[in-house]
Amino acid sequence: MLDNALAPPWLIRPGDANALDSPLWPATARRTSSGELEIGGVAASRLAADHGTPLYIVDETDARARAARTREAFVSAFAAHGSSATVYYASKALLTTEVARWMVEAGLRLDVASGGELAVALAAGVDPALLGLHGNNKSLAEIDRAVAAGVGTIVLDSLEEVERVADAAQRHDRTQAVRLRINSGVHAHTHEYLATAREDQKFGVPLADALAAVTAIRARPSLRFLGLHSHIGSQIFVVDGFLEAARRLLAVHAELLAGGDVPELNLGGGFGIAYVVGDAPPAIEDIATGLAEAVAEVCRELSIPMPAIAVEPGRTIVGPAGVTLYEVGTTKDVVVALDDDGGNAVRRYVSVDGGMSDNARPALYGADYSVRLASRSSTVDPVLVRLAGKHCESGDIVVHADWLPGDVGAGDLVAVPATGAYCFSLASNYNYLTRPAVVAVRDGTARTLVRRETEHDLLRRDTGYELNDFVDPARWSSE
Repeated sequence: MLDNALAPPWLIRPGDANALDSPLWPATARRTSSGELEIGGVAASRLAADHGTPLYIVDETDARARAARTREAFVSAFAAHGSSATVYYASKALLTTEVARWMVEAGLRLDVASGGELAVALAAGVDPALLGLHGNNKSLAEIDRAVAAGVGTIVLDSLEEVERVADAAQRHDRTQAVRLRINSGVHAHTHEYLATAREDQKFGVPLADALAAVTAIRARPSLRFLGLHSHIGSQIFVVDGFLEAARRLLAVHAELLAGGDVPELNLGGGFGIAYVVGDAPPAIEDIATGLAEAVAEVCRELSIPMPAIAVEPGRTIVGPAGVTLYEVGTTKDVVVALDDDGGNAVRRYVSVDGGMSDNARPALYGADYSVRLASRSSTVDPVLVRLAGKHCESGDIVVHADWLPGDVGAGDLVAVPATGAYCFSLASNYNYLTRPAVVAVRDGTARTLVRRETEHDLLRRDTGYELNDFVDPARWSSE
């Protein structure tokens, strides 16, 4: 069968459309002897039967291992240069009480960016001293709660927050440790919406204002300045942006040493993962080694001690550990006219029972994903497909382009890998769809981390809702 002219250049027609490309899938994902997808020793059909679809599946073994590997990579890399490293898990990627506990048990701290994320971490029993609070517009209530709870660090994002956090710390008779987020001006190689350190940006204090801001921090006895913080963006494959940000911040760091201690430097996160065949992100060990060598070199040039380093990865830990399971509803072949030679090509739309409400990333910034049959394998020749959602938007696409066996049809289960990060976190109720459950799989067992939302959950927030003949409470009860 010939290649399809509608396929993007990077998408190579597979010899086996059932194969699981290992960088995209959790460590325990495999095909059973019957051809079914299995993760954590649990078959896709069993997961769908027990928990419904769409369904977020997290390979617990993989997530825990990635967390431990990440910590070891940075601790070892900086220890080789006589320094230390602290790893904060960026909980915005995926946060439940259980996931929070996994991260702490792996030796990580937690970065939270709202009162809600703080509440989940505290509900998980995480020691507040292990938490760092972010946010470009923290409310007074969020600041007060964080200080009162004993949050380890608060990242100041503006000059206004210096006074707000200092006042809260004084009220609670605490000395609050703080970092200052700097907009380094480094242009990360990523999507515009994922770049967070360009000049025209809501995050951080401009590099030129850092000295004045730190002076203001040091003038408040209720604050203890730890160091500068940088975050240049997300889903970044090229490490040169991180290296340049480190160089710029260390130059200011050196100036700040004249006025007092600056024990730390936080270089943020944003390291990329593979979403489709051909993606080749650097290994976390290579990132850690490169950053450690760069920081050490700049410190030697500036004749300053190497500070303790903090980083905040999230996607690299939970992204590859997650898979979303869907059921196919309809398929539709669409003839598309080609611009170059006037010919036609066919794209098959495969519609599933979820979409942009459970994975907003393709609609937000054109993110690419892959898809495979999950409930079975097939020897039928592959066809080019576009995995579409069921929402009232033409942009409701889960997978823009991939190959599936040509007999894919209604009732089949399909799985989209690398959905552990920013899918559950960004989920919505668009078209009044209920949000999927989050299930952890491990050693042949599945357990619910977050139960599936029900229609009753949605309606009980509606003040006009009353039980009537069209409402079946039993049908809408929780799992």
